Amino acid sequence: MTRAKVFGIVLAGGEGKRLMPLTEDRAKPAVPFGGDYRLIDFAISNLINSGLRQIVVLTQYKSHSLDRHVSQVWRMSSLLGTYVASVPAQQRRGKHWFMGSADAIYQSLNLINDEKPDVIVVVGADHVYRMDFSQMIEAHRETGLPCTVAGIRQPIGLAPQFGVIEQEAGSDRIRRFREKPLDAVGLPDSPGEVLASMGNYVFDADALVEAVIRDAEREDSSHDMGGDIVPDFVARGEAGVYDFIRNVVPGSTDRDRYYWRDVGTIESYFEAHRDLIAPLPVFNLYNRDWPIHSQQVNQPPAKFIRDAEGHAGVVTDSIVSLGVVISGATVSRTVLGPSVVVESGALVEDAVVFERTSIGAGAVVRRAIIDKDVRILPGARVGVDHEADRARGFTVTGSGIVVVGKGEVVD
Repeated sequence: MTRAKVFGIVLAGGEGKRLMPLTEDRAKPAVPFGGDYRLIDFAISNLINSGLRQIVVLTQYKSHSLDRHVSQVWRMSSLLGTYVASVPAQQRRGKHWFMGSADAIYQSLNLINDEKPDVIVVVGADHVYRMDFSQMIEAHRETGLPCTVAGIRQPIGLAPQFGVIEQEAGSDRIRRFREKPLDAVGLPDSPGEVLASMGNYVFDADALVEAVIRDAEREDSSHDMGGDIVPDFVARGEAGVYDFIRNVVPGSTDRDRYYWRDVGTIESYFEAHRDLIAPLPVFNLYNRDWPIHSQQVNQPPAKFIRDAEGHAGVVTDSIVSLGVVISGATVSRTVLGPSVVVESGALVEDAVVFERTSIGAGAVVRRAIIDKDVRILPGARVGVDHEADRARGFTVTGSGIVVVGKGEVVD
């Protein structure tokens, strides 16, 4: 089989309403994750590690920090014609912004026309996972179908949360693609599971171009990749499925090989961090054979020191980023972003703390997400009294996770 020219498109225009207030001042793909990363780093790292070298990131909603991150971190060699380029909405097809993920591609057809690829990989920007797309591309080309959808096995009870793929018997061809079905049918080889769409697709380039043009002319379309484009291919018998269980990522273990997490809600975002800090992590950030790349900040090493009274700084089951100083405080089951300071006698448990936050002496933070540049004053309490947290305007989820927005001062 001849080598195909492959072009990558990362859909990064999402507003992320369910992650508020973390998305109040930034696009969802720009939300920090795991201390040193942004959510978009996982999508781009997977594409780069898979051998793609021409990638565009389509942005729209509050995209400044996202555009800056892509331009500063993802610098490729122009000598070889390689790039990762952030492309904001440009209103090329009329005086309107992107009306959906398919419309984002339609309004960016100039990018495809410039590169003239054979194959296009389209991925979302806000999932945490590892995937070798070169294996999916090979499987796509072998089927001869113009569209391939990546599917991951999920418990059948979760089917109402996903787009569910039903295969033709004995074939990779998709028979039906159903959005959030209440009566999902289990897989033949695993009746308790369904194949859920991962939001990752491989297309023959000409077929995708024709599909988004056709979709743009439909007044009844929501112009969405999963809601409109894929069902259109399925209806014509031209869509196949790639089961994620076939994907083998170098350096992966039995524990994290098929990990994929949609971090679209505060609860799922919080739980994904729990997956990182387990002694045997469910998702392993330390896989050197398939690294997740991000910005290398110019910061001093983290430091754990005794306070003025000789109390040691103690950290257990946690991730600590560069520039962190923990002085006579206790930190447990927590992810600390760059340049966080935790002062004498403070207690931080089950938390995710973004960069440049300070936690004062004797303060307590429990089961909370703290955005960047927050000042938690000495003796303050977060996550201890939920009624008091709500009274101060903080978000408190149904499961009791407290979210403190960017730049807040907590007393």
